[in-house]
Amino acid sequence: MTAAELLTSMGSLRVLIVGDICLDHWCYYSPFLSDPSRETSIPRIAVTASERTPGAAGTVANNLQSLGVKEVAVLGVIGDDGHGYELLKSLRDRNIGTELLVRHATVPTFTYTKLINSETQVEDKPRVDFVFTNDMPPDVEIEICERLRNASDNFDVICVSDQAETERGGVITAAVRELLSEIAGAGKLVWVDSRRRMELFRHVVVKVNHDEAFEARRRCGDISLAQLRELVEAPVFFVTHGGSGVQILNQFGETWLLTQRVASPVDICGAGDSFSAAAACALASGATHHSTARLGHLVASVTIMKRGTGFALPEELLEAERDQER
Repeated sequence: MTAAELLTSMGSLRVLIVGDICLDHWCYYSPFLSDPSRETSIPRIAVTASERTPGAAGTVANNLQSLGVKEVAVLGVIGDDGHGYELLKSLRDRNIGTELLVRHATVPTFTYTKLINSETQVEDKPRVDFVFTNDMPPDVEIEICERLRNASDNFDVICVSDQAETERGGVITAAVRELLSEIAGAGKLVWVDSRRRMELFRHVVVKVNHDEAFEARRRCGDISLAQLRELVEAPVFFVTHGGSGVQILNQFGETWLLTQRVASPVDICGAGDSFSAAAACALASGATHHSTARLGHLVASVTIMKRGTGFALPEELLEAERDQER
């Protein structure tokens, strides 16, 4: 499958992203205005401009929308707070469906606050993150499962963004994971990107990076990748290795897609999300596993040349493919 064929196919696909959606709050500060506080003598960080974009699962949604998917919607949890308001606005401004989001007063909106030096354009201060570390309220978990069960037939692909790195607090709870495995077992394409729990899913397509795969194997008793795929009962595993390529494991064994390393990437944040967006759609469109990995990597090679959690436009994807063919 070529990039042009993928873009044509994406125009007819409906994709639901389930999981941890967050607000990326980009704050540009002036290092020349860091006068100490008169009350505490602690230097201030003087933010002079800011921007808000959807992050985590929202990054997947951004990439899908920019590449021309027919319908993109998100299912997750946001708080009844200012960050939730800003996240809803960011999603709606991008024509990403928000009707399936659950809003709850006791669950704060997952937010990354990133401090960027306005002189150097470098993120050089510690992030300020708003995270949820409690168990998901039972009524929220029930509502997520109900909305997922009722909506799953309306979409061609379900992308799962299981990004929470705390032991508790993520959208993808055991009950949600079990339902996703059930939906995948019934024949729906469920694409899972899970940082810390991928071995607990069943019947889904798995995308992980090399480090995440290593940790999952270790949690399962140092089993091999092939054994891990069999444990999950996954039709295919895609293990990304940055510029070194993509390791592909399926029922026929293991192959590699060797890729061209991108020189001097600007920002690799969100590369995995952009890979998932394109690759999941390619697989849903009938691409081979090799072509699926190639197209996912192609989109990621575009987004890492942009600051922040960038996304690829159709013309950029086509140009990237032409560059690789030269």
